Amino acid sequence: MKMKQNVAAIALLLLLAAAVYGFYRTGRPSSAPAKSTKMASAEAAQGPIVDQTPLLTAQRLAQMPTSAEEKPFAEEALRLADHHMDLAYAAAERDAEDHPPALSAEAKSIEARLKKSEDALDTDNELVERLTAEEAKATGAKKDALHDQLVLATAHQEEHQDEVDDAKADLERAGGDPKSRIETMMQEHKASSAATDALHVTVTATTEERGLIHRFGQWLALHQKQLLLWKTKQEAESAAAALSVKHNALEAQISARKINSAPSSGPAGASQEAASGVNHAVLNHEESAALIKAAKQRASDQKALASFDKQIDDQKQLAENYGNWIVAVAARQRAVIHGALNGTSFILGILLIGVFFNSWLEHLLGKTSLDRRQVETMRTLTRVSVQVFAVLFILLVIFGPPSQLGTILGLAGAGLTVALKDFIVGFLGWFVLMGKNGVRLGDWVEINGVTGEVVELGMFHTVLLETGNWTDSGHPTGRRVTFTNSYAIEGHYFNFSTSGQWMWDELQVVLPTGQDPYPVVDAIQKKVAEATTESAKQAEQEWQRAATSRQMTALSAAPAINVKPIIGGVEIAVRYITRANERYQLRAKLYQAAVDLLGGKNVRLPQPQDQAAAPASGQR
Repeated sequence: MKMKQNVAAIALLLLLAAAVYGFYRTGRPSSAPAKSTKMASAEAAQGPIVDQTPLLTAQRLAQMPTSAEEKPFAEEALRLADHHMDLAYAAAERDAEDHPPALSAEAKSIEARLKKSEDALDTDNELVERLTAEEAKATGAKKDALHDQLVLATAHQEEHQDEVDDAKADLERAGGDPKSRIETMMQEHKASSAATDALHVTVTATTEERGLIHRFGQWLALHQKQLLLWKTKQEAESAAAALSVKHNALEAQISARKINSAPSSGPAGASQEAASGVNHAVLNHEESAALIKAAKQRASDQKALASFDKQIDDQKQLAENYGNWIVAVAARQRAVIHGALNGTSFILGILLIGVFFNSWLEHLLGKTSLDRRQVETMRTLTRVSVQVFAVLFILLVIFGPPSQLGTILGLAGAGLTVALKDFIVGFLGWFVLMGKNGVRLGDWVEINGVTGEVVELGMFHTVLLETGNWTDSGHPTGRRVTFTNSYAIEGHYFNFSTSGQWMWDELQVVLPTGQDPYPVVDAIQKKVAEATTESAKQAEQEWQRAATSRQMTALSAAPAINVKPIIGGVEIAVRYITRANERYQLRAKLYQAAVDLLGGKNVRLPQPQDQAAAPASGQR
């Protein structure tokens, strides 16, 4: 036993040392973690669809519980993500205008239908406008005719307008109208920007919740947030790398076009410039359009390069901002772990104190001169007490002190009420036992089938000196039986010591075959009547005073005799009324009289093991 305690103490000491070391290390401020990212390869091509993931992620992070140290990073992330979305949508719109997608056969057919519907709509618009003006100037029958023509033209106008709207919708679904799609996305972006502007980063009030359970919950929430920040940081770095690849590719294309379009040097170049100067005067319309298109292309490329530069800068700033945010979250995580290790140290300390205190108590009890049973009882009591207190303190460290004191007290009161129900009902039962129909010291009672004399009547318990049941001799068995006083409310009890406690007893005599039983019956009945006359009168009077029905008032307490044949003779049974506490003395007296009466005749008397008759109310 001592070896096991020593091993447990050494293990607890080692764990305590590890917890203290971790508590010390997590309490020290540390530098920012090294930044490590994996650059993703650039995508081969990017359509006009704009990915809103950076803005949605920034909004999600801003809505999480945020400390005062994290607030600047959340606000900066929202600003950079929103600015990046503005640039991305503008670039998508410009790309859709400069590089319209090649139309499929279906899209071309829809475009032709749209052109036809738009021409018809323009014609209807002109006709409606002309008829409206003529109707305003006309009079009489001509005005009515113009009105009818105007109604018909308006109906055609509405019909062609529906055809135009339907063709536009079909063309957009077929991918032949990217500008309309970008306009729809721009409207969505305006809505998301408005939501971003309305979103304000609020600092979450940090409530100091003690307990390892709360610490674990805080650490888990911070861990999930840190994982999301790491993922978002890597996505920003990957996006910056992809945009850099596109920027470099576009820059290479611009440089190649400049080299191809530069004039050559030397005589050939001079002659080419002279020729171009001559031809400049005679440029036709198509060549002018080509030059204008080339100029617009160069301007668009420069805008795209500038947009790429700004988007790359935004993504790099986002990655850096998320990196700093990760550092702030990691600092909060270390603080939570620091508190958790502090609680773990307390638990290990409580266990160590419990082990050493238990060993000290056992050593102290071993030196006492008490009886072995007393020492063992004291040892068990101290061990259980130490364990209970240790468990209570450990639970306080794990779950923390209760925050709602009123609720805790209410629950504790309800729990104690349920646990101490028997004692509460027993205390109330004591008042019942102190009443008129209660129990007193020295009374002869029966409780839950146990008969005995009341030797102790406390506020919670009743103690009987057991005397056996009514068929026994009634002598004490030497056993003390303790009952909780709740039997007075939840159960029932019999008290045979108060006035009016009458009971029926029975005397049995067996006569052998061949003997006339009637003289013996008369003699025995006379003896019983003489011995119980006074008791019978008192019993009848008390029954008449207590009874409320005619059947009870008509009951008689006179002795009753019953004769019946049995194998080997005739049995005479006489029933009579007696007090409970006088039962055994009267029975012995009647048996003695029966023996004297029979004398030397061959009469067999039964042993005094008759069963007690029911109370007087059961006599028929």
